[in-house]
Amino acid sequence: MQELAALFVSWGPLGLFLVALLDSAGIPLPAGVDALVVTLSVMRPERAHFLAILAVIGSLTGSMFLYYLARRGGQRYLNRYTISGRGAKLKVWFLKYGLITVFVPAFLPIPLPLKVFVICAGALGVRPPVFLAVMLAARIPRYFGLAILGAELGGDSAAFLRDNASLFLLAAAGLAIVLTFFVKFLDRYRTAGRDAA
Repeated sequence: MQELAALFVSWGPLGLFLVALLDSAGIPLPAGVDALVVTLSVMRPERAHFLAILAVIGSLTGSMFLYYLARRGGQRYLNRYTISGRGAKLKVWFLKYGLITVFVPAFLPIPLPLKVFVICAGALGVRPPVFLAVMLAARIPRYFGLAILGAELGGDSAAFLRDNASLFLLAAAGLAIVLTFFVKFLDRYRTAGRDAA
C-alpha cells in the first residue's frame, strides 16, 4: 500500500488528480487526497494553487460520476448501500438534514462518511446543479486551505492537522448545527410564504 501511495506522489499533479477522482467516485485508495495536496504543496509551494485546482476538479468529477450512477440506479441502487447497518442510519440522516450531510464531510479535512450521502443525493433526485454547487462550496475552501497550509508550514503541516483534529471535529459539529438551523429557518419561511399566498 505504501508503494502505491509513493507512486501517486511520484506522479505529482497527475497522481493527485487521479486519486481525487477515484476517491470521490467511491474507490478507496491508500493515498488520501488531503495528504497528497499537502505533501505536493510542501514539495512545490509555488504550485500550491494549481494543485488545489486539480484536487477540486478531480473530486468533482468523481463525485458527479458516483452521483449520476446512483441517479440512474435509483432506489434499487440506494437500497444496496443503505438497506441495513450504518448505511441505513446515514440514509435517515440524509432524509432529515438533506445536503448538509454532503457539505460537512466534503468540507472538513477529517475522515467523515461521504459516499453514502452522495449516493442518497443522486438516487433521491437532488438536482445536479444544486449538488454540484454544494460540492464546490465544500471542496474549494478545503483543498485551497490545505494547499496554502502545505506551502506556508511545509513539513509542519501534518503535525498541525493532527494536533488540531479535535478542533476540526468541534468545527464540524458547530457547522452542522448552524446549517441545520439555517435550513429549518428557510423551510419555515417558505411554508409561511405558501400559507400567506
